[in-house]
Amino acid sequence: MIVYQYGGFVRRIIAFVIDNIFLQAAALFVTIVGLIVIGIEAEGLTALSGTLLNSYYATAVVMNLFYFTYFHGTTGQTLGKRMLGMKVVQSTGEPMRAGVAFLRWVGYLLSGLIFYLGFLWIAFDGRKQGWHDKIAGTCVIRVGTLQPEQPGLF
Repeated sequence: MIVYQYGGFVRRIIAFVIDNIFLQAAALFVTIVGLIVIGIEAEGLTALSGTLLNSYYATAVVMNLFYFTYFHGTTGQTLGKRMLGMKVVQSTGEPMRAGVAFLRWVGYLLSGLIFYLGFLWIAFDGRKQGWHDKIAGTCVIRVGTLQPEQPGLF
């Protein structure tokens, strides 16, 4: 039986931060370009600050959905996970599929609902699974680690 080393809490947080920095910058860029295309000028932004924030938030959510669903569903790795040598697989060891990746993204929403307890769960779970992993039946493994599990946060 192949035993993988799971991606630890701190490593996963760092990967998530990398992904979100990229996503937030991309969402801001897309929002600004979109506002320019529809003709809203800088002086009009003050009056439309609510519209700007709503546009940005909607763009960020949609991009987040597609980013995590696409990359987890096709390669099992986002930019952050690739940089830190991790990959998401199904708990059976099979590669991710798009439907499972989408379910995992929905699980992200649930993991963050109550003080991010679903994400904090990773630090205390034996298989380093957050609520989103448990919901989708996935786990995050270290790439190239076919060795016995090692305890720790990394």
